[in-house]
Amino acid sequence: MKQIPELIVMLTHHDRTVTNAIEIFENAKNSKAKYWGFKEVGIPEDQMKLLVDKMKAEGKVTCLEVVDYTEEGCVESAKLCARCGFDILMGTLYFDSVKKVADEAGIRYMPFVGELSGRPSVLNGTIQGIIDEANNLVDTKGLTGFDLLGYRYTGDAVKLNEEFVKNVRADVCLAGSVSSFQRLDEVKATGAWAFTIGGAFFENKFGEGLTFGEQIDVVVDYMNKD
Repeated sequence: MKQIPELIVMLTHHDRTVTNAIEIFENAKNSKAKYWGFKEVGIPEDQMKLLVDKMKAEGKVTCLEVVDYTEEGCVESAKLCARCGFDILMGTLYFDSVKKVADEAGIRYMPFVGELSGRPSVLNGTIQGIIDEANNLVDTKGLTGFDLLGYRYTGDAVKLNEEFVKNVRADVCLAGSVSSFQRLDEVKATGAWAFTIGGAFFENKFGEGLTFGEQIDVVVDYMNKD
Protein backbone atom coordinates (compact mmCIF):
# COMPACT_ATOMS: atom_id res chain seq x y z
CA MET A 1 0.00 0.00 0.00
CA LYS A 2 1.36 3.42 -0.98
CA GLN A 3 2.00 5.94 1.76
CA ILE A 4 -0.19 9.01 2.05
CA PRO A 5 1.85 12.08 1.14
CA GLU A 6 2.37 14.65 3.89
CA LEU A 7 1.24 18.21 3.24
CA ILE A 8 3.93 20.85 3.74
CA VAL A 9 2.17 24.20 4.13
CA MET A 10 4.23 26.97 2.54
CA LEU A 11 3.59 30.53 3.69
CA THR A 12 4.63 31.70 0.24
CA HIS A 13 3.13 33.17 -2.90
CA HIS A 14 4.95 33.60 -6.22
CA ASP A 15 8.01 31.92 -4.66
CA ARG A 16 8.36 34.52 -1.90
CA THR A 17 7.40 34.41 1.77
CA VAL A 18 4.33 36.56 2.36
CA THR A 19 4.91 39.61 4.54
CA ASN A 20 2.22 38.62 7.07
CA ALA A 21 3.45 35.03 7.41
CA ILE A 22 3.58 35.16 11.22
CA GLU A 23 -0.03 36.36 11.45
CA ILE A 24 -1.23 33.68 9.03
CA PHE A 25 0.56 30.96 10.96
CA GLU A 26 -0.90 32.16 14.26
CA ASN A 27 -4.38 32.00 12.76
CA ALA A 28 -3.89 28.55 11.20
CA LYS A 29 -1.55 26.81 13.66
CA ASN A 30 -4.29 24.54 14.99
CA SER A 31 -5.02 23.08 11.57
CA LYS A 32 -4.07 19.49 10.77
CA ALA A 33 -0.74 20.09 9.02
CA LYS A 34 2.45 18.97 10.78
CA TYR A 35 4.95 20.32 8.24
CA TRP A 36 5.30 24.06 7.62
CA GLY A 37 7.74 26.17 5.68
CA PHE A 38 8.53 29.27 3.70
CA LYS A 39 11.12 30.74 1.32
CA GLU A 40 14.46 32.41 1.92
CA VAL A 41 13.18 35.77 0.68
CA GLY A 42 10.23 37.97 1.62
CA ILE A 43 10.69 38.66 5.33
CA PRO A 44 13.79 39.69 7.34
CA GLU A 45 15.87 37.15 9.22
CA ASP A 46 14.63 38.16 12.67
CA GLN A 47 11.05 37.48 11.59
CA MET A 48 12.11 34.19 10.00
CA LYS A 49 13.68 33.01 13.25
CA LEU A 50 10.65 34.15 15.26
CA LEU A 51 8.35 32.27 12.90
CA VAL A 52 10.43 29.09 13.12
CA ASP A 53 10.39 29.35 16.91
CA LYS A 54 6.60 29.74 16.90
CA MET A 55 6.21 26.74 14.60
CA LYS A 56 8.44 24.55 16.75
CA ALA A 57 6.58 25.61 19.89
CA GLU A 58 3.46 24.15 18.24
CA GLY A 59 5.24 20.87 17.45
CA LYS A 60 5.64 21.58 13.73
CA VAL A 61 8.45 20.33 11.48
CA THR A 62 9.99 23.35 9.76
CA CYS A 63 11.22 23.64 6.18
CA LEU A 64 13.12 26.38 4.34
CA GLU A 65 12.81 26.15 0.56
CA VAL A 66 15.53 28.01 -1.33
CA VAL A 67 15.22 29.11 -4.95
CA ASP A 68 18.82 29.85 -5.93
CA TYR A 69 21.06 28.39 -8.59
CA THR A 70 24.50 29.75 -7.58
CA GLU A 71 26.79 28.04 -5.12
CA GLU A 72 27.39 31.26 -3.20
CA GLY A 73 23.70 31.99 -2.88
CA CYS A 74 22.84 28.43 -1.91
CA VAL A 75 25.55 28.33 0.78
CA GLU A 76 24.38 31.64 2.25
CA SER A 77 20.81 30.36 2.36
CA ALA A 78 21.97 27.13 4.02
CA LYS A 79 23.71 29.19 6.70
CA LEU A 80 20.51 31.21 7.12
CA CYS A 81 18.60 27.94 7.49
CA ALA A 82 20.99 26.88 10.26
CA ARG A 83 20.84 30.21 12.08
CA CYS A 84 17.04 30.14 12.11
CA GLY A 85 16.90 26.56 13.36
CA PHE A 86 14.98 24.89 10.53
CA ASP A 87 14.65 21.11 10.44
CA ILE A 88 14.80 20.66 6.65
CA LEU A 89 16.56 22.57 3.87
CA MET A 90 14.67 22.13 0.61
CA GLY A 91 15.71 23.40 -2.79
CA THR A 92 19.05 24.82 -3.95
CA LEU A 93 21.02 23.04 -6.62
CA TYR A 94 23.19 20.35 -5.05
CA PHE A 95 26.60 21.50 -3.85
CA ASP A 96 28.96 19.69 -1.46
CA SER A 97 29.43 23.00 0.34
CA VAL A 98 25.70 23.30 1.00
CA LYS A 99 25.48 19.72 2.28
CA LYS A 100 28.41 20.43 4.61
CA VAL A 101 26.56 23.36 6.21
CA ALA A 102 23.39 21.29 6.55
CA ASP A 103 25.20 18.27 7.98
CA GLU A 104 27.07 20.35 10.54
CA ALA A 105 23.79 21.93 11.69
CA GLY A 106 21.89 18.62 11.80
CA ILE A 107 19.53 19.76 9.04
CA ARG A 108 18.06 17.36 6.49
CA TYR A 109 19.04 18.41 2.94
CA MET A 110 16.59 17.83 0.07
CA PRO A 111 17.87 19.63 -3.05
CA PHE A 112 16.26 20.25 -6.41
CA VAL A 113 17.23 18.10 -9.39
CA GLY A 114 16.99 18.74 -13.12
CA GLU A 115 17.74 21.79 -15.23
CA LEU A 116 16.23 24.76 -13.41
CA SER A 117 15.84 28.42 -14.28
CA GLY A 118 13.77 31.43 -13.30
CA ARG A 119 11.70 32.41 -10.29
CA PRO A 120 9.07 30.94 -10.13
CA SER A 121 11.17 28.02 -11.28
CA VAL A 122 10.89 26.17 -14.56
CA LEU A 123 12.18 22.58 -14.79
CA ASN A 124 13.74 21.11 -17.92
CA GLY A 125 15.57 17.89 -18.72
CA THR A 126 14.60 14.33 -19.64
CA ILE A 127 12.71 12.20 -17.13
CA GLN A 128 15.41 9.54 -17.15
CA GLY A 129 18.13 12.15 -16.80
CA ILE A 130 16.45 13.69 -13.76
CA ILE A 131 16.01 10.25 -12.17
CA ASP A 132 19.63 9.32 -12.87
CA GLU A 133 20.86 12.59 -11.37
CA ALA A 134 18.93 11.93 -8.16
CA ASN A 135 20.05 8.32 -7.78
CA ASN A 136 23.65 9.33 -8.41
CA LEU A 137 23.39 11.81 -5.52
CA VAL A 138 21.91 9.07 -3.33
CA ASP A 139 24.74 6.69 -4.18
CA THR A 140 27.65 9.15 -4.09
CA LYS A 141 26.56 11.78 -1.57
CA GLY A 142 24.23 9.86 0.72
CA LEU A 143 21.19 12.05 0.14
CA THR A 144 17.91 10.79 1.54
CA GLY A 145 15.40 13.09 -0.16
CA PHE A 146 14.69 15.46 -3.03
CA ASP A 147 12.52 18.47 -3.76
CA LEU A 148 11.06 17.81 -7.21
CA LEU A 149 9.37 20.70 -9.03
CA GLY A 150 7.22 18.26 -10.95
CA TYR A 151 4.38 20.57 -11.95
CA ARG A 152 6.91 23.16 -13.11
CA TYR A 153 8.22 20.64 -15.67
CA THR A 154 8.05 21.64 -19.33
CA GLY A 155 7.35 18.04 -20.33
CA ASP A 156 4.83 15.48 -19.06
CA ALA A 157 4.58 16.47 -15.39
CA VAL A 158 2.35 13.59 -14.32
CA LYS A 159 4.67 11.03 -15.86
CA LEU A 160 7.74 12.68 -14.33
CA ASN A 161 6.20 12.63 -10.86
CA GLU A 162 5.15 8.99 -11.17
CA GLU A 163 8.44 7.74 -12.61
CA PHE A 164 10.60 9.79 -10.25
CA VAL A 165 8.85 8.60 -7.09
CA LYS A 166 8.83 5.01 -8.34
CA ASN A 167 12.48 4.87 -9.36
CA VAL A 168 14.40 7.19 -7.03
CA ARG A 169 15.77 5.54 -3.90
CA ALA A 170 14.89 8.38 -1.54
CA ASP A 171 11.97 10.39 -0.16
CA VAL A 172 10.39 12.78 -2.66
CA CYS A 173 8.58 16.04 -2.03
CA LEU A 174 6.51 17.15 -5.02
CA ALA A 175 6.78 20.92 -4.78
CA GLY A 176 5.07 23.76 -6.57
CA SER A 177 1.78 24.35 -8.39
CA VAL A 178 -0.33 21.75 -6.59
CA SER A 179 -3.45 23.81 -7.11
CA SER A 180 -6.43 21.52 -7.70
CA PHE A 181 -8.11 18.39 -6.41
CA GLN A 182 -7.10 16.63 -9.62
CA ARG A 183 -3.47 17.29 -8.77
CA LEU A 184 -4.05 16.08 -5.23
CA ASP A 185 -5.31 12.83 -6.74
CA GLU A 186 -2.22 12.62 -8.95
CA VAL A 187 0.12 13.32 -6.03
CA LYS A 188 -1.61 10.71 -3.88
CA ALA A 189 -1.33 8.14 -6.66
CA THR A 190 2.46 8.52 -6.72
CA GLY A 191 2.88 7.64 -3.05
CA ALA A 192 5.38 10.50 -2.66
CA TRP A 193 6.64 11.30 0.83
CA ALA A 194 5.27 14.86 0.75
CA PHE A 195 4.01 17.76 -1.33
CA THR A 196 3.87 21.52 -0.85
CA ILE A 197 1.01 23.97 -1.19
CA GLY A 198 1.47 27.70 -0.80
CA GLY A 199 0.03 30.01 -3.42
CA ALA A 200 -3.05 27.85 -3.98
CA PHE A 201 -4.15 28.49 -0.39
CA PHE A 202 -3.75 32.23 -0.83
CA GLU A 203 -5.82 32.01 -4.02
CA ASN A 204 -8.52 29.93 -2.25
CA LYS A 205 -8.14 27.02 -4.67
CA PHE A 206 -9.30 24.59 -1.99
CA GLY A 207 -12.42 26.36 -0.81
CA GLU A 208 -13.77 29.73 -1.83
CA GLY A 209 -14.65 31.64 1.33
CA LEU A 210 -12.70 29.30 3.61
CA THR A 211 -9.90 30.53 5.83
CA PHE A 212 -6.28 29.53 5.25
CA GLY A 213 -6.50 26.99 8.08
CA GLU A 214 -9.81 25.59 6.90
CA GLN A 215 -8.34 24.96 3.44
CA ILE A 216 -5.42 23.12 5.04
CA ASP A 217 -7.85 20.80 6.79
CA VAL A 218 -9.78 20.25 3.55
CA VAL A 219 -6.57 19.11 1.84
CA VAL A 220 -5.38 16.91 4.73
CA ASP A 221 -8.80 15.25 5.03
CA TYR A 222 -8.99 14.77 1.25
CA MET A 223 -5.61 13.06 1.16
CA ASN A 224 -6.50 10.77 4.04
CA LYS A 225 -9.89 9.64 2.79
CA ASP A 226 -10.22 6.15 1.25
